[in-house]
Amino acid sequence: MPYFIYKLRPPLPPESAGSFEAYREARTAVRAMRRALGRDDPVTVRMVFAPNEAQAERLLTERREPRPLGEDA
Repeated sequence: MPYFIYKLRPPLPPESAGSFEAYREARTAVRAMRRALGRDDPVTVRMVFAPNEAQAERLLTERREPRPLGEDA
């Protein structure tokens, strides 16, 4: 499964910034993109591991409940 990289600018939909088969390549690309952003830039760069681009976008946009404190996973 590939690693998808997205730029997030709420309230706009996620913007695809590429995909990589290897984790190290994806991590390096994400770190470089984050370094290129200014401190006041509202963009967030995220990496998602998913079987396809549609699933990756769904994972990025779904709301998750925070895990309760004190409970083990």
